[in-house]
Amino acid sequence: MKVLIVHAHPEPQSFTTAMRDLALETLQGQGHEVQVSDLYAMNWNPVASAADFVERENSDYLVYALEQRLGVKKGCLAADIQSELDKLLWADTLILNFPLYWFSVPAILKGWIDRVLVSGVCYGGKRFYDQGGLSGKRVLVSLTLGGREHMFGDDAIHGPLEDMLRPLLRGTLAYVGMDVLQPFVAWHVPYISHEERQKFLSAYQQRLETIGQDQPIEFPRLSQFDEFLYPLAQKS
Repeated sequence: MKVLIVHAHPEPQSFTTAMRDLALETLQGQGHEVQVSDLYAMNWNPVASAADFVERENSDYLVYALEQRLGVKKGCLAADIQSELDKLLWADTLILNFPLYWFSVPAILKGWIDRVLVSGVCYGGKRFYDQGGLSGKRVLVSLTLGGREHMFGDDAIHGPLEDMLRPLLRGTLAYVGMDVLQPFVAWHVPYISHEERQKFLSAYQQRLETIGQDQPIEFPRLSQFDEFLYPLAQKS
């Protein structure tokens, strides 16, 4: 496999960083090629703006997705975006590694998504879900959080974790065509013992060692819809 790990945690000694290091060591130990984008260490700029284009089609009014498409064709994307896009296209497996912030990803990772999943390459028109531009690639979300596992679920105080991750898993990763694997979650990390943290690391290592056998989550396929994107089942 060719694996890109996108890591978003500001503390090099964090448990989330230990997960990144374990993923790198485990995957390379299995003979896989691995690249790492450590967003905080890179001082990654998360803000999508007109500065993301060396040249613009319309200098008077910024339509970001349109300028992305034209920027790809003309080779006018900012150098930091192009570098990350090259890594993403090189990889057949993506790992997003981060702590859960406010039911979502850290801002720096959201900015990586906004700027790197460019229109015209990753999506556009009816190129989404199984027809998305990144179809054939796999993605694993590995995350840490402070809550206990019993706090998440249908009748739990916070509701299902799947609901929190839906914008990422479905609205982003599945949308651009990737095969989305079940996330790996390390619960209550800031408050547990060293021994409990080691158990999470052992479980994560086992998951990584068998990642090629994982079955992706099922999401809509365009073949289930007509040309206007109405469900075909409604016509019967």
